[in-house]
Parts: sequence; C-alpha cells; structure tokens
Amino acid sequence: MKIVSLLPSATEIAFALGLGDQLEGRTFECDHPVEALQVPIVSGTNLTTNGSGDAGAIDREVGSMVDAGESIYTLDRDRIQAIAPDLILAQDLCRVCAVPSGDVTAALDVVGCTAEVLSLDPSTLDDVIAGIGLVGAATGTDAEAAALMADLGERVDAVRRSTPTLVRPRVLVLEWSDPPFSAGHWVPDMVAAAGGECLLADPGDRSRPLSWDEIAAVAPDVVVFAPCGFDLDGATEQAASLVDRPELAGAERFYSVDGNAHFSRPGPRLVDGVEVLAELLHTDAPVLDANARRLR
Repeated sequence: MKIVSLLPSATEIAFALGLGDQLEGRTFECDHPVEALQVPIVSGTNLTTNGSGDAGAIDREVGSMVDAGESIYTLDRDRIQAIAPDLILAQDLCRVCAVPSGDVTAALDVVGCTAEVLSLDPSTLDDVIAGIGLVGAATGTDAEAAALMADLGERVDAVRRSTPTLVRPRVLVLEWSDPPFSAGHWVPDMVAAAGGECLLADPGDRSRPLSWDEIAAVAPDVVVFAPCGFDLDGATEQAASLVDRPELAGAERFYSVDGNAHFSRPGPRLVDGVEVLAELLHTDAPVLDANARRLR
C-alpha cells in the first residue's frame, strides 16, 4: 500500500503501526519520528512567516488568509500524481493545522487520482486514540492498532488512578500568546486525566481567543504554555511576552512545554503529554528536561 500523510499526527500514527516503509509522501511539518524526514514532502505552506517569528504577526497573516478563503497549505499535485497513493490521511478539523480533506479530494479529481481519503477529526482524547483504529482498519493493521490503543488507554488510566485523591490545581493551558488562545479539543481531557481542573476550555470544544480580562478573572494556579506549531525552545521564546503579564501574576507556576510533541498534534504522543502534565501538576520538583521548562 502506498500512503500519503497530510498531517504530522497521521505520520506519527503510521510509523507507530509499522507503516513507515509504505509512507511515500508527507507534509513539511512531519518531523517525528526522525525516519519521517526521509519521506518526500508533498505539502508545504503559503505563510510568509513560515510559522516562526512574532506570534501576533503570524496570527494576523493566518487570519487574513482564512478570511479571504485562501489556502494556508500547498499541495504538490504532480508529486502526488506520480506516487499514485492508495490512501491519503487528511483532516477537516482545522484549516490552520493542515490541508482540509475536501481540498484534497478536489485536487485528486484534477490530477485523476483515485486514492481513498481518510479524514481524522478527533475532538477528545478518546477520539484521538480511536483514530488509530481507523488508520488500522484502512491499512490492514487492525491488530497492531488494537494493541497500541490498549496500551495508550492503560497509560492514561494509570495516571488517573495515581491522582484521584490529590489536590486538583486550576490549570490554564494556552496554545497561543497574541492573542491568547485557550487550548481546546483534547487538552481539557488531558488536564483532567493528569489531576487538574482545566480553565476556560471544555472537553471537545474548539480552541478560542481569550480576553485578558477573562484570564485575570479565573486566576489560575498553574499556567502551561503549549503554542501550536512550536517545540520546547520555540515555546520558551514565545513565552517571553507572557511571563510578566499582570493577569497571570497570581499563578504559582508557569511552564513552557513542547506543543508539537505533546499537546497540539492528535497522535500517540498526547499520552506522553498527560504523563508530563501529571508530573508538572503534582511534583514539587518535576524533572524538567526535553519536556518542559519552568519560567516562574
């Protein structure tokens, strides 16, 4: 089977199911596992910022393109036609995250490709894990998918079992800084599983822009900054504009984390994120290595 993945989380799922040798196309953002970097790129970006730099500038450019109905992502139609994939992994959850599956289907019609398009659109942590089963069913790796899903579910349950009697800190997870955005979808589930109370976001709801007055009113105990599209170094750099905000001054702890690895991408590593959160929320001196940095 020849597979093309148009979102990083799907690439991670494919490799986790042992399908790496069948993956023949990926996006420019697919960087995990390291073997994915050897797969040809079939999707790029139209953003002039290329996802780096000032958060406000990135938000304004993205907003302008979305409002104008322009695509943030590019598709290499010639390369996709040459690959002639059997399966394309896509999404319709967020136009800012990857090429929508509807755009993919339209592009396939143009190049005369008859690939199956599987859209992965999770809203909750359970949905994310269930999505692995969808990929398994589409690729004949049902047994591998079932084993992986069971392992991930047990790891989440193990965290839940370890935290039920602990004090649940009030946690604000932000996925953007200018403007501040709540981290929605599966992140509230992650916070709850890790033994925290998630503020300004409900399970399954989309991420949304917040006002600083809203943030000041909830007075979080812990702030976790997990900017979409950034690794830990990038998150720490972006957090510089947030650490001294008066609306966050009452928080006892402020962490930057690797959004790409553990929060933004709905793949297997979200469960790593649950485990990271549990340590940050309930350990006096958490081990801060490649997963998080305490900024206050």
